[in-house]
Amino acid sequence: MIDYEFLRFIWWVLVCVLLIGFVITDGFDMGMANLLPFMAKKEVEKRILINSVAPHWDGNQVWLLTAGGAMFAAWPIVYAASFSGFYIAMILVLAALFFRPLAFDYRSKVDGGKWRNAWDWGMFLSGFVPSLVFGVAFGNLLQGVPFEFNDLMQVKYTGSFFELLNPFALLCGLISFAMLTTHGAAWLQMKTTDELRNRARAVTQTGAFATLILFVLAGVWLLFKEGYIVTSEIDHFAPSSPLGKTVETAVGAWFNNYNEMPVLYIIPALVVIGALANIGASKANRSGSAFFFSSLTMIGVILTCAVAMFPFVMPSITHPEMSLLMWDSTSSELTLTLMLIFALIFVVISLAYTIWSYVKMFGRLDAEFIEENKNSLY
Repeated sequence: MIDYEFLRFIWWVLVCVLLIGFVITDGFDMGMANLLPFMAKKEVEKRILINSVAPHWDGNQVWLLTAGGAMFAAWPIVYAASFSGFYIAMILVLAALFFRPLAFDYRSKVDGGKWRNAWDWGMFLSGFVPSLVFGVAFGNLLQGVPFEFNDLMQVKYTGSFFELLNPFALLCGLISFAMLTTHGAAWLQMKTTDELRNRARAVTQTGAFATLILFVLAGVWLLFKEGYIVTSEIDHFAPSSPLGKTVETAVGAWFNNYNEMPVLYIIPALVVIGALANIGASKANRSGSAFFFSSLTMIGVILTCAVAMFPFVMPSITHPEMSLLMWDSTSSELTLTLMLIFALIFVVISLAYTIWSYVKMFGRLDAEFIEENKNSLY
């Protein structure tokens, strides 16, 4: 039987995997939405962009729901603290995501330019707002979130929504927006032809370069910002209680894990390698490789943050000793064990279905295909 310590680590890894699965799959949906009002010049081009993700977008969002459900069950204290602190931001994300299915279904109901243009901008919001907010959330995690616990272990968020929109968090939001838009453009390289494909190639190259520059800038900035360090012994087998430790802050502390194990620098190096390789593959018109390297870049960004913060999951900027670690904010050993069994079954099923759906829907879209199937496509 797997011991409690290893179970906690497994679930830290699984949550990272679910987040990666979400950004790789739903990431190109959001990227396409970010590009829709700008890259497509004609109505048929807009329909090509929309139908390139139409068979997949709803299935892709399963990864987000699964990640949220896993956090609720595996890290209930983190779930409570994060959804309390980021409540308004999460509502904005949900409100924006509502536009996606509505835009898919309603933009073709009326044959009018203003009507369709309005829904195109609605779909843009469904990509832009989540792209930005997810990055802002990670930026605030790296700085610490203002929350505390009372005597009854009820979490209280002591900040405001506008405090989340600080310069460093907005920079992280721009990284998220840039890499997801790049991912959407890389996807469109694989799914489009002719002039539309050339535009996607140009966006991919520009976006990959912007992602790289912003990532390096954030890394340099983070080097001069305070991070968090656990300075007391933590019992990895004890029941979860976030109040039994001592935490200190120090400038550059988020680089401690990398300095202690230099081999981990391979992870941020993946971002640099992925972005540069993406640019090269896109220039060489290797669309499949460009999409792969775009995915590699995003994996590097997420894991860079995760490894830097380990074992912190949600640090508290106002009460560092109340920060949430992967060792003291999980569910019980029995809960994690049962969840692991179900996860190994259903995540594998979801992954298999996802791969099958992409294989069945593989191919490029062009104006001729849209015209031949105009009554069955969006």
